[in-house]
This record gives sequence, C-alpha cells and structure tokens, in this order.
Amino acid sequence: MPDDKTSQGEDEALKARLGKLSEALQATKRTSHETSGVAPNQPGENMGGAMSQGLRVLSEFVAGVIAGCLIGWLLDRWLGSSPVALIVFLFLGTATGFWNVYRIAAKPTGR
Repeated sequence: MPDDKTSQGEDEALKARLGKLSEALQATKRTSHETSGVAPNQPGENMGGAMSQGLRVLSEFVAGVIAGCLIGWLLDRWLGSSPVALIVFLFLGTATGFWNVYRIAAKPTGR
C-alpha cells in the first residue's frame, strides 16, 4: 500500500504542473488573439451567417414553388386547359426549388 504522504505529494505536484500549463495556455491564447486581431470563439458567433443562409434557402425554395404555380395558372387561363399546366408547373417549380437548395448546400463554406 503506497504511503499517503507520498501520493498526496505527487497529487500536489501534478496539480501545480496542471496550473502552470493552464496559465501558459491562456497566455498563449491571449497573445495570439491580440496579434491576429481575431476575437476568441464566442457561443453564437456565426448565428447571423447561419440565419442568413437559412433564410436564403427558404426563399429560394418558396420562390421556385410560387413561380411554378403562377406560370402554370397563367398558362391554364390562357390555354383554357384547367389544372393541367398548374400541376405540371407546380412539380417543375418544386423541382427547381429543391435544385436551388442543393446548389446552395453543395457550395464549400470556405473553412
């Protein structure tokens, strides 16, 4: 059975080393942020960019569906073909919306 004083001394030595390493790491982080001019990562730092991207995806999809419906409805009124063109262009507009969302999602983020 190890001596309690020896293990307690080792624990204190390890805690002291850990404290020194932690202080050195904090100092290094501070100096790197001061020299680079970049603020440290904060929670929610990229929230604005993510919301902007989400709203863009939503608007691209909704615009495709609405444009398809509008074109189909106008063609139906002009040709008198009832809901045929509306249904066809609704599917085309939905497919276009999904394609636009895919193109946005497939772009590299730059990180």
